[in-house]
Amino acid sequence: MTLQQIEYIVALDQHRSFSKAASVCHVSQPSLSAAIAKLEDELGVKIFDRSRQPVIPTDIGQGIILQGRRMLAEAANLLQVVSEHQKKVQGAIRVGVIPTLAPYLLPLFLKDFAGKYPDVSLSIRENTTEQLLDQLHRNEIDAAILATPLNDPGLKEELLFYEDFAAYAPHEPQILNKQYLLSEEIEPDKLLLLEEGHCMRTQIENLCALQRAASHSLQNITYEVGSLETLKRLVENHVGITILPQLALLDLNEEQMQYVRFFQAPAPVREISLVFRQVQAKYRLLSAFKNCILANLPSVLTRDREKRVLGIR
Repeated sequence: MTLQQIEYIVALDQHRSFSKAASVCHVSQPSLSAAIAKLEDELGVKIFDRSRQPVIPTDIGQGIILQGRRMLAEAANLLQVVSEHQKKVQGAIRVGVIPTLAPYLLPLFLKDFAGKYPDVSLSIRENTTEQLLDQLHRNEIDAAILATPLNDPGLKEELLFYEDFAAYAPHEPQILNKQYLLSEEIEPDKLLLLEEGHCMRTQIENLCALQRAASHSLQNITYEVGSLETLKRLVENHVGITILPQLALLDLNEEQMQYVRFFQAPAPVREISLVFRQVQAKYRLLSAFKNCILANLPSVLTRDREKRVLGIR
């Protein structure tokens, strides 16, 4: 049994295709297939059901693959222990980020991080909170930038910032006539939300005390929206009101900012943290990553004032 064989079965489990797994592992498909078959012969069990398309793990295979992921993580940790001892910031980190943060937060610090730490290989993947938490627990990523608190005893949360929510309502005079809003002043039938699966949807439902619904309807049109940018464009074209996090306001021009109204104190905010497993050998790398984010945040996010953190459950 070799770590290379373990890498192959983990890749095949992730991609469920011999050709894709071989491509990711930079080997030929016959070589990858033969190495997995040799491992199966050595263990005396079938790890994958090759009669299914896409290929899937057998029951015993699922347990072997799970242990394989742990083995690969521990192997990577050995290298990181050496790097930590030498006090070097080098190696590889895989970080997830939720879609309502990625387009606004990442451009603020990625160039700076790449310049400061040329010996670090950083891989970013964008996904929903639920999927990123699953990837964290499966050791497919090292950390994630998420809305918190998560109340998961297996994970550590290190605060990055608090982000205000604000209403964006270009065509709603009852909103624009106010300096600050109360949550009960938002009309639920005019509010456009992200589709189910986004934690920010739950936060807005908690803010406005809304009943859960699969989508937003206006006359004969139903919206199931996965992008804050789509929500902004919709409300600009006479379709309702939406709630945006503060970083999503940074690109608005002066005219668009006239249609933004913040909420009355205590300000409703979302708490954003860097989340990783409690046992973490890459702490020096993650600390450098966190500090680079903090160094590049706009000052509007660091104000200390009365606030209330909206839940994500």
